[in-house]
Amino acid sequence: MKLISPTRLPVSSTLVKAEDMELTTTNPLFRNISLLESTGHLGAGAKPITLSGVIHKASILLACCAVSAVWSWMTIGSLLHKTAKGALLVFSVCAVGAWVLAYLTVRNRAWAPFTAPIYAVLQGLVLGAISAGFDKRYPGIAIQAVGLTIAICFCLLVAYRYGFIRLTEGFNRKLTAVTGGVVLFYVANFALALMGIQTLSVLNIGIPGILVTAIIVVIAGLNFLSDFDFAAQCAAGGLPKYMEWYTALGLIVTLVWLYLEMLRLVSKIRKAREDA
Repeated sequence: MKLISPTRLPVSSTLVKAEDMELTTTNPLFRNISLLESTGHLGAGAKPITLSGVIHKASILLACCAVSAVWSWMTIGSLLHKTAKGALLVFSVCAVGAWVLAYLTVRNRAWAPFTAPIYAVLQGLVLGAISAGFDKRYPGIAIQAVGLTIAICFCLLVAYRYGFIRLTEGFNRKLTAVTGGVVLFYVANFALALMGIQTLSVLNIGIPGILVTAIIVVIAGLNFLSDFDFAAQCAAGGLPKYMEWYTALGLIVTLVWLYLEMLRLVSKIRKAREDA
């Protein structure tokens, strides 16, 4: 099964073979979603998902995330330099709360219209604190990372729209495997650091660190594109209206990952310049 953009995927063809259509994507939030939840299974008068609706909901979540990030920057970020323990406690509660909400939403997708905005606010609080920490070390880095993240997403969506990038089932499987490798790298790096072993430290500094993070940025960008393609398939398949919020949540989760990696990449580049 190919994952095709909505301009090339008639709704009728999707619904005819709904029982054969298991939507494929790299995002764990979107696993086990099929077109069996399509228009034929909606209640009387219920409206199906639309791509414009997904984009609208994603914009709302992004706005919630941005507003809370700015507030966090001005409060938790400054608090971090005065009362580190209190700030870290607030930071930890927000981070854990965001992922608990994401987990609950995966378990019950119909909750997405209520849980997704709260998740976006909590994630924004976390991002604001992280960005404030990076910006204190490298002034202006957060704005640079935001601009580069937007530029990457825009270029990828343009390439997708005009067919320069084609997302197939095979491509998504390979991307899932590569993303799994990135997760294992994170886990191994964290576990070795806890044990005081610096085996992978060479991959976090200098030119090797820049190259590794740049590759992860590309992987994160392709995951964002895969999520957008998933949203297009959902719209073509006529899934329930609440899936607009759920799909938008998945987009925001990947977008946050992309921003954090971009923040790390820019910080490594600026550090390399300082050391040169």
